[in-house]
Amino acid sequence: MSEPLSLQLVGSKALGGAERWFLRFAAALGTCGARAELGIRRGSELDGLAGNLTHLPLHRLPFLSVWDPWSRLAVSRLIRRIRPDLVQTYMGRATRLTHLSPDAKGGRGPIHVARLGGYYKLDPYLHAHAWIGNTRGLCDWMVRQGLPAGRVFHIYNFADPAHPVAAPQVAVLRAALALPKDAWVLLAPGRFVPVKGHADLLDALAILPREIGGRPLRLILLGDGPLRPELERQAARLGIADRLVWPGWQTDPGPYFCLADQVVFPSLEEETLGNVILEAWAWGRPLVASLFRGAREIARHGEDAWCVPCRDPRALAAGIRTLIEEPLLAASMVERGGRRVQAEFGRDAIVSQYLDLYRTLART
Repeated sequence: MSEPLSLQLVGSKALGGAERWFLRFAAALGTCGARAELGIRRGSELDGLAGNLTHLPLHRLPFLSVWDPWSRLAVSRLIRRIRPDLVQTYMGRATRLTHLSPDAKGGRGPIHVARLGGYYKLDPYLHAHAWIGNTRGLCDWMVRQGLPAGRVFHIYNFADPAHPVAAPQVAVLRAALALPKDAWVLLAPGRFVPVKGHADLLDALAILPREIGGRPLRLILLGDGPLRPELERQAARLGIADRLVWPGWQTDPGPYFCLADQVVFPSLEEETLGNVILEAWAWGRPLVASLFRGAREIARHGEDAWCVPCRDPRALAAGIRTLIEEPLLAASMVERGGRRVQAEFGRDAIVSQYLDLYRTLART
């Protein structure tokens, strides 16, 4: 039996966490030679980055709305044409528009796998045949909501391995961002939406002194999103606007991780997993993270991360200062995080889990 062919579908217009995961996962499928094809929304932000996905066939679909009959027809026609063994959908729009006929392949249609990366309302996902959650907590919740336990599967996200970044490139970036050569650099990657907790981080920065050990403190807010104007106003009110850097979302965040002395991830309880934890470990950077539900599942306070309560700027500020002032502790956490990300969250291991699941589902 040949390897199963999967069709990966995402219909989002904007570029968020699920869409970035789609990009990374699709690239990994292409690199490992898996049989897969991709379907994305025509003209979306993801479409603008589709040139990076050269290893797999790419289909651009309308995905205009969850109720659009023409979009649903386009999805159905694509499935009939390429005849995949599995269709994996991301988020509600692609999932709602994917309805598989039981006789699409001579009596047995493809398996519809819905991947969830958050605690979403499940009604749009109930017609799928199997479900993937990226944390154990999320999978347990799906089962408690009534999904069949035998068809709910847990697979973590993976962290892309760190790639080499030349020291001169980092120096040029530091100069371009107008960062003092001796500055402590904090990096906070993430979309500017409420769940990411950026407001708490700005409050924490206002609590911290302008200098620690005679070195100025700077915060890079690596991302973009609807809350940026509000966060800029908050920074002005707090008197910390001159300590912030706003480079926007970056296709390659690697040079920014190399520039950082510390990664800060202040998400709220509603955050499901938080890829930033894995990225900090992969890039070998000390991590301060709030104890949202995903962090409670994977991070170990004092071992591979310094964890603080959600919505607690004072604890967040104290954690940032602790890892600056205790470099031996920070170094030991980096070492443990690096070992864990290779052993538990490596790209090859996670992709293998997906492919094994595809084989199992294709046989059932």
